[in-house]
Parts: sequence; C-alpha cells; structure tokens
Amino acid sequence: MSEEAPVDRLTVATLNIRNLMDRWDERLPLLLADMRTIQPDLIGLQEVVYPLQQDRLLGAAGEGRYEAFRAWATRVEYGNAVLVRSPLVVGGEPERLELSHGRSALRAIVTLPSGRRLAFVTTHLHHPPDATAERDEQATALLAWLDAGPPADALVLTGDFNANPSEPAYRRIGAGRLGEGGAEAGGAEPAVTWPSGLDAPQKDTDGDPACLDYVWLRGAVRATDARLAWDRPAAGDPTLYPSDHLGIVAGVAVG
Repeated sequence: MSEEAPVDRLTVATLNIRNLMDRWDERLPLLLADMRTIQPDLIGLQEVVYPLQQDRLLGAAGEGRYEAFRAWATRVEYGNAVLVRSPLVVGGEPERLELSHGRSALRAIVTLPSGRRLAFVTTHLHHPPDATAERDEQATALLAWLDAGPPADALVLTGDFNANPSEPAYRRIGAGRLGEGGAEAGGAEPAVTWPSGLDAPQKDTDGDPACLDYVWLRGAVRATDARLAWDRPAAGDPTLYPSDHLGIVAGVAVG
C-alpha cells in the first residue's frame, strides 16, 4: 500500500438490542428507524436472536446493503453479530472467541477502500453487577486473543462490556493499548448507556445507571466524533425506547 493512500473514513456503531424481551414488537420500528438514518459502515450487535433474523432486519432497514456475521453465546441461536456495509469486504472467515459464563467475541477483518485492513470486533461481557472479577478475567482473555490475531492496520472493539469506567475490566482494556473512542472524540464517556428509560414487565433492574457500552480503538485509527444513538423514546410514549441500552455511533479515520 502506498504511503499516499487516502485516509479511510467510516461510521462505526455498537448496540445491545435486548433480544426479544421487553416489548420487542413495539421496539422494532424504533430500532429500524434509527438504523435507516445512521447507516453505519460497521456495527456490532449484542443479544441477537438469530431465528428472528434481528440482525438482518436491521441491515435491511435502509438503502445500504449489509452482510451479517454471527458468533453465538450461551446457545447457538443467540449471541453477537456484526453487520458490514457494502462495498466493504470481509477477508476470510470471521473468528469466534469463547469466553467464560456463556459469553463470546466476534472478529471480522475488513478490507477498506485504501487496501488497509481493519479488525472489527464485538463482544458482550458477564452482566451481574458484582461480577467485576469475572469481567476482568474475560477482558484479559479478550486482549490476549486480540494480540494474537491476524495482522491489521487498525482495531475497533465494540460491545456491551457491563463494566463502568471505575471497574478493573475497563482499566485493563485501556491499559491494553486501546483508547475509548467516545472519550477521544468528545472528552468523556457518556454518563449512562444503561438503562435507557425503557419500561417493561421483564426489564432488568440490577445495578445502578452507568456507562457500560464502548467503542475502543487501537492502531492507525482515531475518532473524529462520537454520540449516543437509539436514544429517543417513541413519540407519545416516554416509556418506549429502541432497547434497554443506548447505542454509540462514532466517526473514525483510519490511516
């Protein structure tokens, strides 16, 4: 690749879609509406129920054409997914990492227009509020896997880490030569990405409101902007949100 290769500018995102619980039929139009507007180049999704084709429904929401890649967690019909917007191309078979407590990670190596290679990763760490040690162990395993991965010019790590910025897992990931994209672009992480304000009979009430979702960067990549997304309630119903998590959207420049 020539040193004069242009910078690759992308929009990346992460969102935990809350599987099929908590008013799924009502939430789906809100998820699709924001996806139709944002049209990220790459998005990491968590809590996807594959038989419902939830990832592919989001990918079909707008004008963009997306390819879906999956890495099950806990059971084969459920887990993480990555959507890659054409004309971006994934080289080879995406890789799945088995983590403890029924969790996993998914890595896709994406070829950018300049010819650079970007490792795009999504994951979802153990959720109980008091499971700080378990999340730290998962972060350790995740970093080792990332370090041993195929060569790439840049890495974008997304997901629901269930760890607020005071936790060991958050500090470990930052110490692993990854920078938090939202903080890089905006000066600080969002105060809260969970809960969103969604009210439902089965809503998760464990833990205090916190920032749990992140876009992390490593290598020849920097964040140019970052914001919350999927963060607006339905018109006329302040208790209905797209998910119980808010999403994060970041503009990144690779090169």
